[in-house]
Amino acid sequence: MRNGYALSLSLLLVVIASGIANSQSFRVQCPTSTITHPSTLTNVNAEPAYSGPTTLAINSNGFYAPTANVNGAIKCQQVSGGDGYSTMADGTQTFMFSFGPLSGLADIANGQAGTEFPNVFNTVYPGTLKPGDPAMSDGATSGASPGSPSLFTFNGAAGLMPDLDAIASGACTAPCLDGHVDPRQIMDIGVMNGNIPAPLVAFDEDDEMFLTLTNVGMLMRPDLFEQHTIHFHGYPNASSFYDGVPDASVAINIGGSFTYYYLAPDAGTYFWHCHITPPEHLQMGMVGQLYVRPRQDRVPQGTSLYTALQQQNGLGTTVDLRTACNPNNDILCSAFTPAINTGLNQGLDLLGNPQRYVYNDGDGSTAYDVEYPIQMHDFDPNFHFVGMTFNPEAFVDMRGKYFLLNGRSYPDTVATGPQATMSSDGRMHYSQPLPALINIPAGGKASLRLVNLSVEQYHTLATLGIPMKEVGFNAKLLRDQEGNNTEFYTNSITLGGGESLDVILDASDAGCGSAGCAVKLYPAGSVFYLYTPNLDHLSNDAENFGGMMTEVHICNSVTGGSTYGNTCN
Repeated sequence: MRNGYALSLSLLLVVIASGIANSQSFRVQCPTSTITHPSTLTNVNAEPAYSGPTTLAINSNGFYAPTANVNGAIKCQQVSGGDGYSTMADGTQTFMFSFGPLSGLADIANGQAGTEFPNVFNTVYPGTLKPGDPAMSDGATSGASPGSPSLFTFNGAAGLMPDLDAIASGACTAPCLDGHVDPRQIMDIGVMNGNIPAPLVAFDEDDEMFLTLTNVGMLMRPDLFEQHTIHFHGYPNASSFYDGVPDASVAINIGGSFTYYYLAPDAGTYFWHCHITPPEHLQMGMVGQLYVRPRQDRVPQGTSLYTALQQQNGLGTTVDLRTACNPNNDILCSAFTPAINTGLNQGLDLLGNPQRYVYNDGDGSTAYDVEYPIQMHDFDPNFHFVGMTFNPEAFVDMRGKYFLLNGRSYPDTVATGPQATMSSDGRMHYSQPLPALINIPAGGKASLRLVNLSVEQYHTLATLGIPMKEVGFNAKLLRDQEGNNTEFYTNSITLGGGESLDVILDASDAGCGSAGCAVKLYPAGSVFYLYTPNLDHLSNDAENFGGMMTEVHICNSVTGGSTYGNTCN
């Protein structure tokens, strides 16, 4: 009986172990056609112009499906959950639990979102990715010399491979990309490759977003079997299954991948973080920026913004019930038709690009020329040290001593390009890829998407010289129920942990005088500051003259990307 019991127990353990192994895999998901975005009706690899709500009808399977005028596209991104190091402005290396990029590697290194269309995401790397890429492939040798990011251009999913077995059996033809990946490539790129902030996520209203989280484990804490999740904080997610709260959804074990699905309904600034032991994982660095761009960006040239917003709000002939907003019927609407029709039509910004907006405002009040996500955060180095050295973490004593904008303290905040750190694996990693330097073209406006991702601090930011207009709070446009504009000018803002704010730095020389503005208020070459007036937050641990501060440069023009003006001309 004893031998039979032992044999039965052994078989049971083998079955359980096999079940666990089979249920865990490094897979990605980025479809090229869905019910909401059928490739037969729309190009899923481009954002179509917005000419009215999507036309829907019940199909043969009982689903509402588009029949014409499909809005939005499909977007995909993959991130790793693990650990890494970042470098503070005084040279201290800080250990992190953190998310890192597994797709959009080149874009993230260039300070942009790693969110890609399917035809970019579903791309096989022509070679073998190196541990630490893209830093190891573009010549990075130190944090002060980040190499030449332009040498590395791959934005597909790391490790994505053809399904060779399916090709051999005739089940599909090459390239046969069905989510299979090379786990070695995933580990080479994902291990010790954590970012602060976490990889930037950005997509458009009406998009379907597929975000894959792969848990690669933590090299510095092999004793921890930490699960990770992704929670879109403040985001109107209709399904708790994809909300990232493990009590109501799922958590991803080491060696596993899970693809979160979102249908983007509301423009605004949010953020995302791990929801496993949030005070610990957020303090350790598992937090990042997220924003949704408004439909108003895609309104055709010459079209009335007021009319386009009426269409979105279901006041036209076609109604999209997913996003229709009529304050007489729904007090939770976030996009109201303005009380005054300014008659403004869609046009071009100062850089010659289609005018962009923070929200669907209907009157152009949230227009901008350049855009900068700014994450406010702080680190307690003692908490990170004991987290790395197998000691108990004293949550009650947690107190920030490094105060960060986009993962950097001044003067690192004004450095351009990604900031690299040599990690314990002997490789350079772009641990802090997102600059905080703000470049505004002369006469232009900058949109700042601000979030406070601290777990124990209020943070304040102030400007000197340039007016700061607050246009949105917690992903809601500042309008009352009657559509009256409640935006206002200020010189400082204060956010608690978990709050977001949208402001516009207005360097447009408005009201500079009656003589045709011969003397500019904000001439090219001017330098201003965005900083915290909390003096104890202007520090890098024990050092003064650092912390939460960056510079605002007025330029003749800006270049450096479709979203960010990283180079001042």
